[in-house]
Amino acid sequence: MDYLWTPWRYQYITATGAIGECVFCAAARNPDDRASLIVHRGEQNFVILNRYPYTSGHLMVVPYQHAAALEDVSEETAAEMMRLARSSVRHLKTLYHPEGLNLGLNLGKSAGAGIAGHLHLHVLPRWTGDTNFMTVVAETRVLPESLEETWERVRDAFRG
Repeated sequence: MDYLWTPWRYQYITATGAIGECVFCAAARNPDDRASLIVHRGEQNFVILNRYPYTSGHLMVVPYQHAAALEDVSEETAAEMMRLARSSVRHLKTLYHPEGLNLGLNLGKSAGAGIAGHLHLHVLPRWTGDTNFMTVVAETRVLPESLEETWERVRDAFRG
């Protein structure tokens, strides 16, 4: 078996404080949006970069309220989540010119939620061939842009 060591992930896992603390709640409390990768703050939700993206521009719309289920957030929160998803789609289309986009909620661990305790909506640009041999064979992704560059571009688009 081959191993790909990623020691920076341990820093990410432990940076929020106590093991088990919600990374989304910690990010929302952090006043340093660059460090937490938050590109936009709404009234009920925020938009954040995925720290381990499938593609450049992989965003998530996250309620400030710590809730695992869609039905546990208010109508206002759910409506703003969709408005921010639509804004995210517009910005990603302008910035990255994707051939398609994936939007999705993974509700519960069995549905694929990596952070099952806090609802979040994925918004990510896609291109034909972005799942190539590196992803399939080596379980490795190759991203052409740093998270810092992505953060600046997407944050500026939301400010625009």
